[in-house]
This record gives sequence, structure tokens and C-alpha cells, in this order.
Amino acid sequence: METVVSSPTVRSVWTILRITFGIVPIVAGADKFTDLLANWDLYLNPTIASMLPFSAHMFMQIVGGIEIVAGLLVLVKPAVGGWIVMLWLICIALQLIAMGKYLDVAVRDLVMSIGAMSLARLSRVV
Repeated sequence: METVVSSPTVRSVWTILRITFGIVPIVAGADKFTDLLANWDLYLNPTIASMLPFSAHMFMQIVGGIEIVAGLLVLVKPAVGGWIVMLWLICIALQLIAMGKYLDVAVRDLVMSIGAMSLARLSRVV
């Protein structure tokens, strides 16, 4: 059985994680439609892109929509949304590793997935 420890410190950490993993996917997802922050198409493994029935850009816009929904879910239901964002970040990292490019981004996403998992776990006790 888990010991439930709720304190102002735990609550503030949970709040920071919730806001971070809610807002970042929403911003990154919205940017898939504008490419102001990055050319997101470059981050798609060419092997995956070649199997798509539509353009890589269209795929990244679909990804953007999914990211926006995931971010909103984190804000509304972090105990569920945290796990979804964790899995999403791991999938992104794995496809980057398979591509053999942007390994720094892959490592960053794997570390961020640990933060998203931490949010999901903390949501059980906050």
C-alpha cells in the first residue's frame, strides 16, 4: 500500500508538472500548423513518411491535433493525460533513434517522459 503524502510542496510540484505537460504539448501541437518554432517535417523518420498515404506535412498536422488533445487531457485529467504524454514522448524518441538523427531531442523527450510519468503518479496522491 502506498503512503499518501500531501503537502504544499508536493502540491506545487504537481501543479508545475501539470501546467508544463499541459501547455507544452498544446504549443508544440499548434505549431505543427504554423512551423514558427521548427520545421516539424524534418523530425519525421523518412521510412515512416514513405509509408503514409498523404504528405509528411499532413501527418505532422494530425500529430499536432493529437498533441493538443493530449495537452488538454493533462490539464483536465492529469492522472490519465500524464501516462498518455509519457507514451507519446517515448514513441517520438524511438522513431528519432530509429532515424539516427536528432538524438539530442530523443534523449530530451525520454527525460521529459519521466516527468510526465511523475505527474501521472503524483496525481494519485494530490
